[in-house]
Amino acid sequence: MAVITSYSTLLTETASWLARSDLTSAIPGFVQAWEEDFFGDSDNWAPWMETALSVTLSNNVAAVPAAYLGLKIAYFDGRKPLDRLSLEQLYSRYPRGGGSAGIALYIARNGSNFEFGPESQSGTLAGTYYAKPTVLRSYTTGGADAVAHFLIVNFPQLCLYGTLLQAQPFLRKDDRVPLWKAAYDLQVESYRKRKMAEDSSGSSHFTVVM
Repeated sequence: MAVITSYSTLLTETASWLARSDLTSAIPGFVQAWEEDFFGDSDNWAPWMETALSVTLSNNVAAVPAAYLGLKIAYFDGRKPLDRLSLEQLYSRYPRGGGSAGIALYIARNGSNFEFGPESQSGTLAGTYYAKPTVLRSYTTGGADAVAHFLIVNFPQLCLYGTLLQAQPFLRKDDRVPLWKAAYDLQVESYRKRKMAEDSSGSSHFTVVM
């Protein structure tokens, strides 16, 4: 058994747990499937994924940032945070093209842009959003090998059990799915507890490698 300290050692340890030496090309796919599932669940968006939002408006809209997953808070300087609406709700209250003006109260996403209610706005949209982190599979060739990746440093078992869970259907071992799902669910629960603690006062600190 190897200690998981990087993406490479995660691949090695997965092969060891599966007792298979012929899955070199398949295991990165298991990691990818787990990562996409994990980051696709908003319950897993945590403070370590938060990124400052600062976008200058053009033609009354603000571009959605790259790697955007979800909005935590948005506002214009000196004003209260914007309330989220669906695009349908926003258009119902503030029809487009009407030139409605006034202090922005609402925000909605329309594809690659954010729109506002009232419609006519200018300035810089500020706040915080959740950004998709650099995925482990991007470290496949040299470089830092994900040694400082947040999940590798703080939750290596989460990475391992999530990957092993994804491997079972491929290996046609459906009977092992409940076992790995139970182990994985415990790791997810631990992760979410620390996320909740980080959002509250007196929180326990995550390990951050610089």
